[in-house]
Amino acid sequence: MRPILLKGHERSITVVKFNYDGDLLFTCSKDHVPSMWRAEDGDRIGTFNGHKGTIWDLDVDRFSRRVLTASADATVRLWDCETGECIRNFPHHGPVRGVAFAEGSQMYASISDPFVEHNAQISVYDIPENDDPENYPDTPRLEIDLPKMPDGKRVNPTNIVWLNVNEALFVTFDNGSIRLYDPVTGEELEEIFPHEKKINRVSFNQDKTLFITSSADFTAKLYDVVDLEHLKTYKTDRPVNDAVISEQKDHILLGGGQEAMSVTTTAGKVGKFETRFFHLVYEEEFGTVKGHFGPINALDINPNGLCYASGAEDGYVRLHFFDKSYLDMKDPVPEVDEEEEKKENDNGEDSD
Repeated sequence: MRPILLKGHERSITVVKFNYDGDLLFTCSKDHVPSMWRAEDGDRIGTFNGHKGTIWDLDVDRFSRRVLTASADATVRLWDCETGECIRNFPHHGPVRGVAFAEGSQMYASISDPFVEHNAQISVYDIPENDDPENYPDTPRLEIDLPKMPDGKRVNPTNIVWLNVNEALFVTFDNGSIRLYDPVTGEELEEIFPHEKKINRVSFNQDKTLFITSSADFTAKLYDVVDLEHLKTYKTDRPVNDAVISEQKDHILLGGGQEAMSVTTTAGKVGKFETRFFHLVYEEEFGTVKGHFGPINALDINPNGLCYASGAEDGYVRLHFFDKSYLDMKDPVPEVDEEEEKKENDNGEDSD
């Protein structure tokens, strides 16, 4: 495995994300400056300057023309991907935790934390690509308020994703639940509880038929998107901060480690800061990749399956290129040759 160390951030990494084509890598951290890198060699192409707080989330549209960033400075910014220029700034009521382009990239949804008298909120904004950004409305098209629970506890959203053909907003929460909302009316459509503790991250495969949740309860769980059926569970001995589904192989990559505040008291080996590889079907761990000196906060695998990126509390992004032995690796399932199978079937018929 050949890693390239991307040194462009001064503080903990929060997001690493490849674009749809897999030729660009976007990274965010707590240092306020998202960066864009060339995926084939790790060269930094540029930065997006303007935020005044931690960048908690980022999304890039289907054709890598526009980028959205969600920040703790209570704004979402829309950027021109080619020039790095801020096209539009959208103020929110509280720190913004997540942001996602709708399919078609004509609108986006965001989630914000509670702040002073404002509750946590889910907001949907119109950003038609052919209109002048100056004419974009300041107010959201839809605002879903997330008040306190009947017992007085707050449940805050952690991730937001649009499902296929924008039929629903998929939102994860810090109490281990997932809710689906109607993006037109704001009505809650469904709620499930995959985890007992906070869902740190959720990621989908490229055609959005499967999703995997990463939780502080030491597990990652694979679900079917259509009927929200639980398929597999990947168990570890530490909080899972991110997990991704490989597009080219039946593999799952998990990243995590102990809480950041207790990292200084343990050695890198004890803290378990590796990326762990699991078989998607058999739920078995078959390999680890070491390298980081802090818990892995973010993972993404290139859609072409040739490399993956990991970002950690140590402030480094590592771009790992898979060896030929991994790319050529066959699943360890005893496969019967077609010819042998045919012979066996013929023998069976002859004996009859």
